[in-house]
Amino acid sequence: MNTNDFSDTAPDTVIDTVQLRQGDLQAAVQDGIISSTQAQRLWSRWSPGAAADALASAQGWRVGRAASGPGFSFTNTLYYFGGMVAIGAMTLFMTLGWQSFGAWGLLAISLGYLAACLKVADHLKTRQLPIPAGILATLAVCLVPLIVWCVQQGLGLWPPGGPERYSAYHTHINWRWLTLEFATLIAGVVMLWRYRLPFMVMPVAVTIWYMSMDVANALMQNQGFNWQFTRDVSLVFGLATCAVAVWVDVRCRQAQDPAWRQDYAFWLYLFGAIMFWCGLSLRDSSSELGKFIYALLNVFLVFVGAAIGRRVFTVLGAFGVAGYLGYLSHRVFQDSLMFPFALTLLGLGLVALGIWWQRHEDRINARLSAWVPAGLRA
Repeated sequence: MNTNDFSDTAPDTVIDTVQLRQGDLQAAVQDGIISSTQAQRLWSRWSPGAAADALASAQGWRVGRAASGPGFSFTNTLYYFGGMVAIGAMTLFMTLGWQSFGAWGLLAISLGYLAACLKVADHLKTRQLPIPAGILATLAVCLVPLIVWCVQQGLGLWPPGGPERYSAYHTHINWRWLTLEFATLIAGVVMLWRYRLPFMVMPVAVTIWYMSMDVANALMQNQGFNWQFTRDVSLVFGLATCAVAVWVDVRCRQAQDPAWRQDYAFWLYLFGAIMFWCGLSLRDSSSELGKFIYALLNVFLVFVGAAIGRRVFTVLGAFGVAGYLGYLSHRVFQDSLMFPFALTLLGLGLVALGIWWQRHEDRINARLSAWVPAGLRA
């Protein structure tokens, strides 16, 4: 953006042109020179229609399409690594020593942790530090299943016959965890609405994954364990999660409020795609046609990922195609001398296709985008 500073109205006045970017306004906000509101008003004055983008940039939000997430920097690495260690301490790595506090003692500790996390999250958000604020708020959501478990244990409402240790929540499939999972989903949605920070979707996505296994366990109570049924439930949950992710993605890209124009769909896409792909890949078809259709579905996933800008689909689709090619080499063409040469030519052909694709990427993406709904275009 150019701003012209006219120090005089005389014809021979020298015009000084200054290049300003949104990053300059962001730096000014972080240095305390101007406020976020002032940054919004300045950008609105200099570039009509960009006020929302300026405010989002000043607050550390990404704009344009739904943001792909925070940049990979050493600072962000410390944020997320420290956050995951803290979350793991209160979830995955809880030892039997915690049982000595009893249900009510553990409940008091958990509530104290939750209150402290929310207090710090509020403070960090007011200081324009959305990433650490999101991590602290996420830790608060991760404490919800522990709190619900303590209440059920303390009141004697825990169904008999289930795990008696909370640490089993992350290692044992059991329908009794469903109460914890529903409570976590409700708390996650409420907290997400309150703080509007994308990392908070992570515990929601993980809970949906856990729920897919526990729902299958609940439905198999009278039949015994059936891994094929569990696989199919995972596939259905994966499809449903991906559908929710698409809806969230479209809403975020079309949102007018910068706080909602962030990538809230990332974790839903990630776990939804994994659940669907694992359920699909574990279906053992006895026919060559079925295996070939599986390969075609994975090729479709590769192009879907490229079209909507979600690499998880592309990576999983590539794994599926590689698995199918491995099956062909070891089973169907195990005695063929020509198959390795044909596969080599295929690989080199894909490399050549990649080179051609790179040269014409803009035009190809434009054509692919024509087949994708406007709200999902990469």
